[in-house]
Parts: sequence; structure tokens; C-alpha cells
Amino acid sequence: MQTIIGAGGTIGNPLAKELKNYTTSIRLVNRHPVQVNGDDELVAADVTDNEALRAAVQGSEIVYCTIGFTYSTKVWQAVWPSFMRNLTAACLEFGAKLVFFDNVYMYAPSAIPHMTESSPIGPESRKGKVRKEVVDIIEAAGKAGMPWIIARSADFYGPGNRQSVLVETVWKNMQAGKTAQWLGSADKLHTYTYTPDAAKATAMLGNAADTWNRVWHLPTSQEAMTGRDWVRLFAETSGNKNKIMVAPVWMVGIMGLFIPILREVKEMLYQNTQDYIFTSDAFMQRFPDFRITPPAEGVRAVVNYTDS
Repeated sequence: MQTIIGAGGTIGNPLAKELKNYTTSIRLVNRHPVQVNGDDELVAADVTDNEALRAAVQGSEIVYCTIGFTYSTKVWQAVWPSFMRNLTAACLEFGAKLVFFDNVYMYAPSAIPHMTESSPIGPESRKGKVRKEVVDIIEAAGKAGMPWIIARSADFYGPGNRQSVLVETVWKNMQAGKTAQWLGSADKLHTYTYTPDAAKATAMLGNAADTWNRVWHLPTSQEAMTGRDWVRLFAETSGNKNKIMVAPVWMVGIMGLFIPILREVKEMLYQNTQDYIFTSDAFMQRFPDFRITPPAEGVRAVVNYTDS
């Protein structure tokens, strides 16, 4: 049994499809799970409840954690550490392996222009400090005998994404006839992980024998593109006007007084005021036949996507 905690989301859905290449026993866990493959085991659970979480983990060989709690520092501080302590305890209790889908928030700001699996850890943001605590909990459970993988992604984009800043601020605005927005500096390079690639790679890592007890950067195109390049690509692909409104950090601070999500984003904008290069050389050395989706192809899939 391979179980997805946080099924149904941006990563959970494509991951469920990819896991069919490895197993016929897939369990999808969230508050209101829905079928992805037609024969998935559905478990409706509030995973912040420890007993519900234990029941969801029991019987699993591999547990994939792709859950995304509300993007709020207060929520993260209150929920993430206790949830991960409970999840790792359940994995240890029932002998399950854990694959955690992670982001780059725990890296030191100085690491952002060239991120590798050995980049320095040193979060300055409150959200980054929470993510570091979560990873520390996983590694402690690893020392207690739980096999683990941290599958780390850059900022991501892809068809059907609802948690992608790139999709929300650029493509969704273009769709609505509005000007694309970019937070920070639009003249810095910014790599993005394509979510179908991330899901496929996460399934590959979880089902290999020699990938455990380490951090992996998920495969990400190294094509050098600035914010303006991304906006231009979306405009050319969709036939929309190539117009961009850049919101510098000070402006985001003011907008955050009225827009709660921007108040939450502001502390992370050090990632958007310098080059943001996320490398995945280690993954490609281990899986040399993996084809990374180029930005032009990924953007075309986003533009052509319609909700089914």
C-alpha cells in the first residue's frame, strides 16, 4: 500500500496517477478524497487529529506527504511541527517509509542564486524556520529507524495548479484580460519546477531501493529565464498582450495591509529580488533518462488546460 497524505492537490493528483506504474494499492487521504485512478482506497480524515492520522498510515509501505496547510505563519507554527511529529511517530509505529514533498524555504537567503542539496541551511523567515523544524523532526525519526526521502521542489507551475504564484499572478491575470503581475524584480532569473515532472520524479524516488535517507532536488529545467521572459512566454503562447506590472518589495508591503496573502508573502520576497536557480544534477545523474519538460512545453500545457 502506498498512501498519499494530502491527496487531491497540485502534487497529490498527478502523484496518484504516477504511482499506478508501481502499485495497484493506492490510498488517498484528505478531508474529502476523490478517485484519481478509479480503484483508489479513499480515506476521509482530518490529519491534524492524531488518531485519524495513525489510522491513515496503518498498513502503508510508503507514505507520501504532499499536504499544504493554509499559507499563514500562525497556522504553520501551530500545525506543522505537531503534525510531523505525529506522522513520523505513526510511520515508526507501523513500519512505513516517508517521502516528504518540500520547498526551499529553509535554505539561507544567500543560497538562492545556486541551490543544491548541500546548500547552507539558515532560514531568516518565520515560515522557513518552521520548515527547518519539520525537516529536523523527519531526520530525527530517521535516526530512530524510519526510512525517509525529502523530495524538494523549487517554486512550481503546471496545468491545474492553484497554489502556483506564477500561474496565479501571470496566467490567471492574462486570462481575465488583466496585466500580468510580478512580485520583486522581473529582471532576475527564476527557475520553476513543472508539477507533472515533480510528481513523476517523486514516485520514482519512492520506488527505488537506493534513494533513501537523503534530500533530492526534483528535476527542474535550467533554461535561464527572467520574470519578463516568463511573462513574454505566456503572452506569446496564449496570444495575449505582453504587459507586466512589477510590484517591488515596498509596494507589496503596502498592498499587504489590505490583501492578507501578500502580507504572508512579503517575508519570502528575498527569493524574488535575486537570481533563483534550483539545480537537480544529482537526480539527473541517478535517473539520466528522465526528460525534464522545457518551459515552452510546460507553459503550453498550462495555457491549454481546462477544468474537467
